[in-house]
Amino acid sequence: MLKSLLRGSGPVVGPTENVVIVGAGLGGLSTALRLAGAGRTVTVLEREDVPGGRAGLIEDAGYRFDTGPTVLTMPGLIEDALNAVGEQLADWLDLEPVSPLYRAFYPDGSILDVHPDVDAMADEIAVVIGPQEAAGYRRYVDFVTELYRLEMADFIDRNIDTPFDLLTPNLARLVALGGFRRLAPKVEQYLRDPRTQRVFSFQSMYAGLSPHDALAIYAVIAYMDSVAGVYFPKGGMHAVPTALAGAAEKHGVTIRYGTTVARVEHDGSRATAVITADGERIPADVVVLNPDLPVAYRDLLGLEPWSVRRLTYSPSCAVLLVGSTAQYSRIAHHNIHFGRTWQGVFTDLIDRGRLMSDPSLLVTNPSHSDPSLAPEGRQSYYVLFPTPNLDASIDWRLEGPRYRDRMVATLEERGYVGFADGIEVEHLTTPLEWAARGMERGAPFASAHSFLQTGPFRPGNRWGENVVFVGSGTQPGVGVPMVLVSGRIAAERIVGPLPRSLARG
Repeated sequence: MLKSLLRGSGPVVGPTENVVIVGAGLGGLSTALRLAGAGRTVTVLEREDVPGGRAGLIEDAGYRFDTGPTVLTMPGLIEDALNAVGEQLADWLDLEPVSPLYRAFYPDGSILDVHPDVDAMADEIAVVIGPQEAAGYRRYVDFVTELYRLEMADFIDRNIDTPFDLLTPNLARLVALGGFRRLAPKVEQYLRDPRTQRVFSFQSMYAGLSPHDALAIYAVIAYMDSVAGVYFPKGGMHAVPTALAGAAEKHGVTIRYGTTVARVEHDGSRATAVITADGERIPADVVVLNPDLPVAYRDLLGLEPWSVRRLTYSPSCAVLLVGSTAQYSRIAHHNIHFGRTWQGVFTDLIDRGRLMSDPSLLVTNPSHSDPSLAPEGRQSYYVLFPTPNLDASIDWRLEGPRYRDRMVATLEERGYVGFADGIEVEHLTTPLEWAARGMERGAPFASAHSFLQTGPFRPGNRWGENVVFVGSGTQPGVGVPMVLVSGRIAAERIVGPLPRSLARG
């Protein structure tokens, strides 16, 4: 076991002057900026006509839809990537804080706005639930803030090759803090009301686990958005990869759009070139792979190692992008609608592999913050329903249209009256479409963050002598902040330790 963990550890072997990156997703672009800042010659090959990967873009009838992540946290990590080439965040992105961060709707009719300011959030909880719960919230913030402080430097923002790399003084502090207990019981130490428990633990879904199964260390995701804040870039989330790509090109990175890579040419364990679908051979000293890690191994390297075969995957989701004439005054930018059951959601999705019988769902209204994303007088909606991934026996060719109707009906039941009648344009993404876009098992949240798929047990970011992986499938994991960090630690495999700017948070 230890021998297999040690394989592919440490820096790449051999020359590193000429780097080819496959994929202009957030991870690939984060890597490109750092390599450019370190003086390497970098070429990025992207099959689409725009950057972004999962953070893609659809333009239709005057609407601009983000196709992937909608929640932006920890913007200091974007600035850190830009700082690698001497650029400043404010020169590339216009970010506005989202307020409230979320608006949570509960089946009893109560509504809870989530604020990053601790005093404002405590006041909100005191009014909606009670002063005792507000006091518990303050203690919870202290817990997740300390959790983040202990985790970031030692367990997230560095390459971890073996379990021995975890043996730092902060490991003992994390254990003492309760970071390796289960998330749900840990949250319940501070928050006694089911409403606050849900809104401060639903983030475990991003890690592919129920709060009852996830480790408490994943409360750090709640810190990243519910304490550190949520932002929205003018122009939508796609503005982030557009900015990173623009800065990279300004500093000498070559990005070739509309270029599909068919395979990585390698001699034994050393990559020598990438071969495009058109048969072009592009030599490389180092190859960085941004596609979903299992897909990159299988389709580009022609390999399927045990560390990949063993993986289990997060739930997937169905996303309905809608351009609409309907507008709803009760909603905020991000809206979470909880069903009556909570544990039942995870039982359905993870244990039974079936669609939610009592859905909890996310509705994002991007045009709420940036009206330019929709034609005048219109609204854009991003509706996400968690679903099982393709390991479940659901035929999405048949189920897709039916589930779309079920999603719309559920929205109308939850207060979006006239939603169906207001639809002008729509785009549905099911697990089948996620898989067609290159995501293993149709799971946009990648492999689940169970204990044996976390840290040194997650597939490493290096194979052979000179192939490096970046993105959510490798370390440190899922989510925009983690993917941006993956770009830095991938670059460090190639050029060695890089400075951490104060911007990263």
